[in-house]
Amino acid sequence: MALGVSTIVFAALVGWVTWKLYAFLKKREKMIRHVDRIPGPPAIPILGCAYQFKLDTIEFTYQLEEWGRKYGFMGDGSCGLMRIWIGPLPIVILSRDEAVKILLESTTQITKPPQYDIVKKWLGTGLLTSTNEKWRSRRKMLTPTFHFNILTNFIPTFSKQGEVLVKQIERYADKEEEFDLFPYIKRCALDIICETAMGAEIGAQTGKNSDYVDAVATLNHLIWHHERLPWMWLKPIWYLTGNGYNFDAALKMTTEFTRKIISERQNSFVKIDTSQPNSEEFTGKRKLAFLDLLLNMQSDNKLTDEDIREEVDTFMFEGHDTTSSGMGYAIWFLAQCPEYQQKVHAELDEVFGDSERLATPEDLKKLSYLEQCIKEALRLVPSVPIFARVLTEDFIYKDITIPTGVTVIAAPVTIHRDPKNWGDDPETFNPDHFTQENMSKRHPYSYVPFAAGPRNCIGQKFALLEEKAVLSTFFRRYRVTTEQNIVTNRPIPEVVSKPSKGFMIKLYKRVQI
Repeated sequence: MALGVSTIVFAALVGWVTWKLYAFLKKREKMIRHVDRIPGPPAIPILGCAYQFKLDTIEFTYQLEEWGRKYGFMGDGSCGLMRIWIGPLPIVILSRDEAVKILLESTTQITKPPQYDIVKKWLGTGLLTSTNEKWRSRRKMLTPTFHFNILTNFIPTFSKQGEVLVKQIERYADKEEEFDLFPYIKRCALDIICETAMGAEIGAQTGKNSDYVDAVATLNHLIWHHERLPWMWLKPIWYLTGNGYNFDAALKMTTEFTRKIISERQNSFVKIDTSQPNSEEFTGKRKLAFLDLLLNMQSDNKLTDEDIREEVDTFMFEGHDTTSSGMGYAIWFLAQCPEYQQKVHAELDEVFGDSERLATPEDLKKLSYLEQCIKEALRLVPSVPIFARVLTEDFIYKDITIPTGVTVIAAPVTIHRDPKNWGDDPETFNPDHFTQENMSKRHPYSYVPFAAGPRNCIGQKFALLEEKAVLSTFFRRYRVTTEQNIVTNRPIPEVVSKPSKGFMIKLYKRVQI
C-alpha cells in the first residue's frame, strides 16, 4: 500500500516537472521564433552574440554602430528594430519614434530588466529600480519635491559651484595648450549633487573627500562592466576577477557616507510646510536639500531611514554623471562651432552685461539660445544612451510581435538621428533644431533624452537649470576651441555617455576678472 502511494506521488511529481519543463520550452520556443524574425548579428547557444563583443569599450562602441548599419535599424526601409542576444537573453532595440511612443507611453510596461539588479545593490528599490505599485506610490510622493519653486532654491548652489569650476581651470587660460575639461566638470557636478541632494559640501573640486569621489566613480564603472559582459553575472567569476570585491568596497563607502549624512541631518531637522511652496523654505531664504524634503515625509511616517537612503543615492546616481556628460558635451560642441559660441556670448552679455553677479531664476529664463545649445548637445549625445524595459505583456509593432519577458530598449542616440525628423545632416550640431518653429514640426517622441511617458526622468527640470546656471557662468568668463571632433572622439555608451578621449579644449579669457 505504501509502495503504491509512493509510486503515485513520484509519478505525479514527474508529471508536474515534465509539464513545467514543457511549458518553459514552449514559451522559450515562441520567444525565439518571434525574436529571431528581427534582424541582428549571429548568435550561438548559451553565449548568444556575446562571444563577438569587443572587450575594449571604444571598440565595442564601433561594433554596435557597425551592427546598426549592417542590420538596417537606422535605414528608412527597415523595421526600425534590431535584436541582440546577450547570453540566453534577447534584447530588442527600438530606433523609430512610433515604436518608442508605444513603449514609453504604456502604463504597464514600466518594469526594469534583470540587468538592473546590480544597480539595486546600491540603490535598493528606489524610484529608478522599483516597479508596479511601489514605483507608482513613490513617484507620486516624490513629484512635488521637483516643483519649480523648490528647484529655484538650488540655483545659488549651481552658480556657486560654477564659480569654483571657472577658478579651478583658470590656470589653463590663454596658454595655447589643450587640457581635458571632463574631470573638472565631473567634480563640479558631484559637488552640486551632494550639496543639493544631501546638504553636504564635499569639496570634490578642491580635493576633499577623495575616497567618496573615487568610490562613486568605481561603482559607475563596475555597473557598466557587469551589465555588458554576461559571464560577469556569475558570482564566482565576478569575485574571482576582483570586480565583486572592488564593487562591495565602493558600495560600503558610499552607503555609509550617505547614512552618516542622513543621521546628521536628522539631528538638526525642522519640519517644513510643504503645503506652501512659496513660503520661505522654498524661496532661498532657507538653504534646503532634497534630503530635507524626504525627512519631512519621514516625519509623516511615509518613509523609513533606508527608504531615504535609497532615494538620496538614486538622486546621486542619476544626477551626477548625467549632468557632467551634458555640460561637457555642450561646451565641447560649442568649442567646435565658434559661430554658435559667439551667439551664446552675445546672449549672456545682453542678460548680464559686465556684472559678475550670480545668475538668478529670471536670468536663466532669458537664456533661450543657451538652452537650444544644451538640447542640441543632448540630441547628438544623450546622457543616458538607452532606456530598458522588460515586457510584462506582448509588444506589437507593425507586423512584429515581441513576446512577454523580452527586454526592449529605446535608443535615443538613433532616434535623434532619424532624417525624417532631423533633416539630411542629422550628425551636425545645429542649435536651430530647437527653435519653437522647428520643434513644433517634429514627432513628440523624436527627442527623448530624458525618456518620456509615465516613467520619464523626474529630475529633467533640475538638470536643465543646473546646466544653464553652470554653463552661463563658464561662458561669461571664457571662450573655448578644440581640435577634436565626434569622429575622432567617439562617445562611449556606458551607463552614461562619455567621451572616449575626454574633452580636450583650449581656454581663453573673455575679460579680465
